[in-house]
Amino acid sequence: MIAHLINTDVGGRGVGRLYLDYRRRDFNFLHNSAKLFLDNYGKVLIVTGFPIPPMNVPETDGPPGALALYRAVRELGGEAEILAQEEVINAMIPFQKALSLRFAGEPDVSSYDLVIFVETPGKAQDGNHYSMSGLPVVGETFDWVAEEAKEHGIPTIGIGDGGNEIGMGKVRDLVVRYVPHGENIASTIETDELILSAVSNWGAYGLIAQASLELGKNLLSGWEEAFVVRLLVESGLIDGVSKKREVSVDGIPIEVHVAFVKFLNGIVEFNLSKV
Repeated sequence: MIAHLINTDVGGRGVGRLYLDYRRRDFNFLHNSAKLFLDNYGKVLIVTGFPIPPMNVPETDGPPGALALYRAVRELGGEAEILAQEEVINAMIPFQKALSLRFAGEPDVSSYDLVIFVETPGKAQDGNHYSMSGLPVVGETFDWVAEEAKEHGIPTIGIGDGGNEIGMGKVRDLVVRYVPHGENIASTIETDELILSAVSNWGAYGLIAQASLELGKNLLSGWEEAFVVRLLVESGLIDGVSKKREVSVDGIPIEVHVAFVKFLNGIVEFNLSKV
């Protein structure tokens, strides 16, 4: 149910066919991701940040989801750190005190129990990174984190919405089949679990909601979507579709995102009330 909701293609970006084929291949992808999360939340590295060309300024899709996951890990009693480009870290500074944010710096990947990538560029077959429109991405990238995690046997979850993110290498063939410019932009970087969503923030919220149902406690309660996105925009991030500093994500008005989070919270609360 939640897997369907987070793949609602409000922005008309064509994720539907990719999602349906992926769901046939891995029907329980969200449940499996939630289980991996709940089994390994002791120390979590959360990686985010997608620079949007040609300005190469990071977008508002990714960092809110990363902050929500950080908050959920702390709520569970685990430790978390965030790894991102400098611009994203600077934009997150206003949340540092309220969320007790910790940033990773130069992380020893082997020291974590789990790594989660939220809307993070993954290298294509030619070794470069691309936007959904096929423009080259210039800025710090984190493929090496996924590669080191695999080398050390650290479990990983990738969250993406366009096919060019870390984790999407798991379904590269579907990205090539369904996504415009797929052959060129498709990520080759795989993760152990992959959460496909229409908006990557929604994938992060969906993971938290699914984990809440399985845990019996709402970890998404109280999430202030509009406040978070507005503060990130005021601190320099941009909408990845409009490429403007406006309080929206992926070209979708903030009111839609607020309503989506409210809907997820309602579903979680309703189901927990029946237990």
